[in-house]
Amino acid sequence: MTSDAPSGRWSRLRAWAKSLRTDVLALYLAARDPRVPLAPKLLAAAVAAYALSPIDLIPDFIPVLGALDDLIIVPLGIALAVRLIPPDILRECRARAASLPAPHSRAAAVAIVAVWAAFLLLVATALFHGAF
Repeated sequence: MTSDAPSGRWSRLRAWAKSLRTDVLALYLAARDPRVPLAPKLLAAAVAAYALSPIDLIPDFIPVLGALDDLIIVPLGIALAVRLIPPDILRECRARAASLPAPHSRAAAVAIVAVWAAFLLLVATALFHGAF
């Protein structure tokens, strides 16, 4: 094995991460495009909002599960949404996304905080009523 192997893997990993970033931004743009059908538009909006949200549904400090969304759920969501968007529109969105800075979704952050708050309220209610 040569000394170039680790740097080759690192450069492939960086290229993959950059393509994910571009695809997330392309999904953000596709979700706002009136030519995209409703179902792919909703999926693209949900995936982009989650990927761009500063808050994860599964916090990163939870062992194994914390990385699960970043390593599996987000890429699978991107792959599914990319397959559903018409190819010509996706090409346009990817071209535009390559030159844009990443937006942050405040709405997604609020939704994720609301999900966690509802979960904690449910657990607190169950504990209070002796369900556990």
